[in-house]
Amino acid sequence: MNKIYSVIIMAMVVLTGCHTECKKKVDILKKELEMNKQIAERNKANTRAFLKALEDMNVDAVVDLFDEEAVHINPYSSGLFPEGTSGKDGIRQYWAPVFPNFEKMEFPIDEIYAMEDPSMTFVKFEGRIKLKNDAGWYNNDYYATFKFNEEGKITEYVEIFNPITAARGFGLIDKIK
Repeated sequence: MNKIYSVIIMAMVVLTGCHTECKKKVDILKKELEMNKQIAERNKANTRAFLKALEDMNVDAVVDLFDEEAVHINPYSSGLFPEGTSGKDGIRQYWAPVFPNFEKMEFPIDEIYAMEDPSMTFVKFEGRIKLKNDAGWYNNDYYATFKFNEEGKITEYVEIFNPITAARGFGLIDKIK
């Protein structure tokens, strides 16, 4: 009988110790998940802030969202549009001449997600841009990925749009390479 109690007591000690250790691990995982959720929400908010800064045609607000070493990539520029740029100065030089060409810019978000890695977001949005001189509207669909650093600054922005739609919208269809 003593042997059975000893085994039961030893099992209880092991289980209690494991329970305490397992609880600590669960608590650590919960904290990590909460931190990742906070990072993801901040980065989704910064993604929204980027599109809002474009709508406001505020180059300073756009530039401020980027890290000093950031890159902006347009993989489907098709020889018609800039392939992208890098650094805050490059970001400013890219966007500053864009805004004066348009009367109004709207970028309603269809979908926005934080990725498995909370330092990344994916957004699907529309581009509705009113051309000057009553020349109508340019519309395109966009997909973009954003990478952020620990401070929430954009380190990489990849903008994917339909280059055929863009070329048609700006009368450049014959210039596609």
